[in-house]
Amino acid sequence: METELSRKLGVEHAIFGFTPFPAVAAAISRAGGFGVLGAVRYTAPGDLARDLDWMQEHADGKPYGLDVVMPAKKVEGVTEADVEAMIPERHREFVRETLAKHGVPELPEGEASGWRITGWMEQVARNQLDVAFDYPIKLLANALGSPPADVIARAHDHGVLVAALAGSARHARRHAEAGIDVVVAQGYEAGGHTGEIASMVLVPEVVDAVAPLPVLAAGGIGSGEQIAAGLALGAQGVWLGSLWLTTTEADLHSPALTRKLLAAGSGDTVRSRALTGKPARQLRTEWTDAWEDPDGPGPLPMPLQGLLVAEAVSRIQKYEVHPLLGTPVGQIVGRMTSERSVQAVFDDLTRGFEQAVDRIRRIAGRA
Repeated sequence: METELSRKLGVEHAIFGFTPFPAVAAAISRAGGFGVLGAVRYTAPGDLARDLDWMQEHADGKPYGLDVVMPAKKVEGVTEADVEAMIPERHREFVRETLAKHGVPELPEGEASGWRITGWMEQVARNQLDVAFDYPIKLLANALGSPPADVIARAHDHGVLVAALAGSARHARRHAEAGIDVVVAQGYEAGGHTGEIASMVLVPEVVDAVAPLPVLAAGGIGSGEQIAAGLALGAQGVWLGSLWLTTTEADLHSPALTRKLLAAGSGDTVRSRALTGKPARQLRTEWTDAWEDPDGPGPLPMPLQGLLVAEAVSRIQKYEVHPLLGTPVGQIVGRMTSERSVQAVFDDLTRGFEQAVDRIRRIAGRA
């Protein structure tokens, strides 16, 4: 499953696995793919350095990358406290009422929220990069599109390729003009922040729009047959995120959430602004339904919504409040029916890919 891009990065399979868990990222790289560690949750540089040290020890010398959440445009002089002060009291009251309705306990005294959407702030992401460039990362991906020009230049100075996610051909062209090296064409089916164009339509549009830049197909991919389809559409690899959430190496800290993912079907997700303020595909829950209620205040724009619900999400997860418990995940969740190791997932992906290629060869009369 090699392509020009996978050979350039020195990986056996053109499977790029995004994950917030170092153990999963390292296992993806060991299995012959390219592990990409999500950095958004690392607000303390020391925590990121600790986990990159762990990656160095456990990736067996295989290449890996980092994913940040960094706005392309700089906002001067705005602190997290400034943003917090912009949250209306009506929205705070709505969160309190929703949690009280479901009997969600308070966090223990002195325990801070463990979930904060602060990686969107440019200085947080820059602090992450100050750490990351001390490690031999091979790819820097940005979930909010093209990073600032000086960051792209700095990555290139370190010999690091830069990737940016795109939900339309128009976005992809802007990334190419900004000087990025790889476009991730992320379709409507994907988990997390995603646009409105399905992968089958989006991938070839982006391939044509940015040629000869390499494109990775993302969204709704969780089998070897789907990987083959992505490559047939012109992609040089696939970008998988949701599929790793139910691997044995993942650390969701919630058996109830794992069970909920394993039981979910492909129709049990929704694009909702309830988590961050931007449309993000996630499990549909009574929490997402509450934010869609026309009698409620509705979600705030990013980053206000993320800061507003940070403590609430921590409480819901800590106490595993089933009706409200959810996570970003794509429509591929319907295929995630059992806990398996990353290596077992890779074995299935490569086996399915080989079968799909053989099938096409037979159809073409070349078997």
